[in-house]
Amino acid sequence: MTERELWERYQRYLCVVPALDFTLDVSRMRFPADYLERMRPRVEEAFGAMEALEKGAVSNPDEKRKVGHYWLRAPELAPEPALQKEITDTVAAIHAFAKDVHEGRVKPQKAQRFTHVLIVGIGGSALGPQLVADALGTAKDPMQVSFFDNTDPDGFDRVLAQLGERLSETLTLVISKSGGTKETRNGMLEAERGYSARGLDFSKHAVAVTGAGSELDNHAKKQGWLRTFPMWDWVGGRTSVTSAVGLLPARLQGLDIDALLKGARDMDAATRERDALKNPAALLALMWHYAGDGRGHKDMVILPYKDRLLLMSRYLQQLVMESLGKETDLDGQVVNQGIAVYGNKGSTDQHAYVQQLREGVLNFFATFIEVLKDRDGGSQEVEPGVTSGDYLLGFLLGTRRALYEKDRESLTLTVPDVSARTLGALIALYERAVGFYATLVHINAYHQPGVEAGKKAAGVVLELQRKLTTRLREARAEARTAEQLAADIGMPDEVETVFKVLQHLAANPDRGVTRTPGATPTQARFQAK
Repeated sequence: MTERELWERYQRYLCVVPALDFTLDVSRMRFPADYLERMRPRVEEAFGAMEALEKGAVSNPDEKRKVGHYWLRAPELAPEPALQKEITDTVAAIHAFAKDVHEGRVKPQKAQRFTHVLIVGIGGSALGPQLVADALGTAKDPMQVSFFDNTDPDGFDRVLAQLGERLSETLTLVISKSGGTKETRNGMLEAERGYSARGLDFSKHAVAVTGAGSELDNHAKKQGWLRTFPMWDWVGGRTSVTSAVGLLPARLQGLDIDALLKGARDMDAATRERDALKNPAALLALMWHYAGDGRGHKDMVILPYKDRLLLMSRYLQQLVMESLGKETDLDGQVVNQGIAVYGNKGSTDQHAYVQQLREGVLNFFATFIEVLKDRDGGSQEVEPGVTSGDYLLGFLLGTRRALYEKDRESLTLTVPDVSARTLGALIALYERAVGFYATLVHINAYHQPGVEAGKKAAGVVLELQRKLTTRLREARAEARTAEQLAADIGMPDEVETVFKVLQHLAANPDRGVTRTPGATPTQARFQAK
């Protein structure tokens, strides 16, 4: 296709959202001329399903839950007046609490003011807040932000060491809908230990974001924490960033959450448009379907040409892959759906994996994110008439052209800046696109049975570990192999898991297990100290 033909195709298929100064260019996706018309019946079905969802239909049949993250930025859409009031009251409470913290009316136990926020969460309870904090944060924010987003002991130690004496000025937010998420529970306990080591009462520095009546809610109230904020069962973790999960840490950091909500609300309005060519979320979903033949046969590579959007690919990994990675469809048929997502940032990518994108295996399509505004204020010239931002655009356009020349397809999202409003719009765009795509391929986007299976499997491993440690104490004087110990506890078929657990226990001196090497690693013997 000639450059002139590409320009004509660009104009024909360019999707524009004037209210947000936002465009989606699909001209470099090589879908045939009749593709959009052929997909029209499925798109109409997706529009209908989305309309029903927004009106309060039970859209997560596995858990018999409504799915209402769109109500978070348009409370008037919520199906019940009490729910509308709860949403607006929560946003008002977030503003009021953050103001009290910033002005020192809510203060730490032994310091004049909170200057730092430690967020304890995992998955959507961390990725959304991380994206917002990194994209919008500055050195001038009234509070800086850190995260416990795993159950890695060394990770906890690193964050606590970085905080150092500032822990006395740190407000900790523990975010868990059920309160039973083990990674978050572990992070809470590790944070509590860190405060205690410095002679501080954790309860005087702690806030919970959780479901009413949850384990965490009950614990926080019993311990006299500073405050609790709600999480609702109709908001999934990966779509929770415009709830208290994302809004509370953002407002404490000093960010404009009203603008974030407005951007999401404006994008929601744009993506209710029934003409797919004028609806960027519908058009995105159609391009994903085209690129992967409706089966996820190609990976989605996210290439934001802006440092502040570095975490966009990580955020979208969860949103897209947890929503769309499903074994069965709505009829119970095995379909093994999903789209793999990865990315970093431009132009860093050009010095990393773009070589493979251009010349290696053709198993992907790319999404470029172009940000028009370079920085606040003017830019110096790095060459006559050229700034560093000009180079960034040149690399984006050059990479897009280089990929297209090799039959590599791409989409381009163009946004005016990385502001709270723009970020809210991007989040809402992808939330809606995921919902549309799920209907196109007839799956449930709003449950995550694979995640629950992993949690259950972890519980089995920990129960096995308890049996092992009991047996090791009983046979204290005798060193035994993993095979012997697996037989001892009546689980001979789990010998590999037994061996891995023993390796881990022996590698940590405080666990009370020693290891004597054998002729091979698997013949090592273990015993209690």
